This record gives sequence, structure tokens and C-alpha cells, in this order.
Amino acid sequence: MKSKKEESSNKTWLQYGIFAVVAITLYATGLHTEVIGFAQRGLLATGLMNPDVKEIAEMRNNRNQNETVAVSDPIKADLNLKLIDREGNITSLEDFRGKVIFLNYWATWCPPCIAEMPSIDQLHEDMGDKVAFVMLSFDQNFETAKDFDKRKGYDLPIYAPASNLPAMFQSSALPTTYVIDAKGNLALTHKGMADYSDPDFKKFLNNLM
Repeated sequence: MKSKKEESSNKTWLQYGIFAVVAITLYATGLHTEVIGFAQRGLLATGLMNPDVKEIAEMRNNRNQNETVAVSDPIKADLNLKLIDREGNITSLEDFRGKVIFLNYWATWCPPCIAEMPSIDQLHEDMGDKVAFVMLSFDQNFETAKDFDKRKGYDLPIYAPASNLPAMFQSSALPTTYVIDAKGNLALTHKGMADYSDPDFKKFLNNLM
């Protein structure tokens, strides 16, 4: 007859075995990224990962009201980035000049990218055509990104790079988000995930028009 200690040990090993099978299955099917991304949405809900758009807006407001205020000068965005859209057409950031541009680097294998994607989809729905969304995929196969977007029902404006990234838009982090105002100035750089459906962020975008 087995002792309670042996039974407890067998139960523990059985649990480990189940976890291992689940983990292997998730990796084999490619679903582990989405599972991790889903778990990370709990962190996004705290708002701790969001960019401090209130501080950025205050700095911009001070600069506009008084040119002698010691705040950083606006940085002109380099719009010489060519893009391939989902239909295979070549476009560029230059084609969006005059509009606020939301440029987001992402990939289907990146859990934080997956975590923030629903908030970007909501932002896209709320802002409509007032903002040019450029969801730049870094998947090796662009078809993978297109299939993911379709499967999730997002219908986001996704692109693949068709030229080298300008120096100011080179980032080793995924996700990375850049916001360019309607005057062509770089207004925000945020490395890491965020909840972009936050009302403060929507207000920030509206003030850049």
C-alpha cells in the first residue's frame, strides 16, 4: 500500500506531466504566443505600461505658447519609408503626410504585440480615418500576418517594410510605436506594449491634428 507521501509525489509528477503536454501542444500549434499575450493583457489593464501622454502634451503646449520656453524642439519625422500593403501595392509614409500617423511595429510571434492588439483595433475603430494607422509586420512571411489579422477579425491596415527603416525609426524592441503629428513632427516614441484604447491617448491623438 502506497504511503501518502508517495501518492502526493505521484500526483505532483502527474500535474507536471499534464503541464508539459499542454506546453508542448501550445508550442507545436503556435498558440503559445496568443496564450502569453492574453495573460499579459491583465498587466495592460493596470495602465502602468502606457506612455505618459499628459506630460508630452503639456510640453508641446508650452512650446506652442512660448517659443522661449526651454523644451525640446520638434523633430521632423523621416517619412522615407516604403511599405507593401496587403494587396501587394507599394506606398510610403510620405503618402500619409498631413495626417496623424500611428506607426506600430509588431509580429505574430511577439506576445506583447498580441496583448496590445485588441486595444489598437479599438483605437482604429474609434478614430476612423482621422488617423493613418500603419501596422508594420516583422513576420518573415507577410502572409502569416495577413492570416492572423483575418482570423482575429481586426481588419487593421497592416504592411510589410519595402525599404530600409530610416535611422530614427530603427528599434530592437517589439512592439514599438511611433506617433507623428499632422505637421510631420515625431510626437511620441513608445517601446513596449500599451493600452491604446485609453481615453487619454485618444485625446492626445486628437490634439495632434
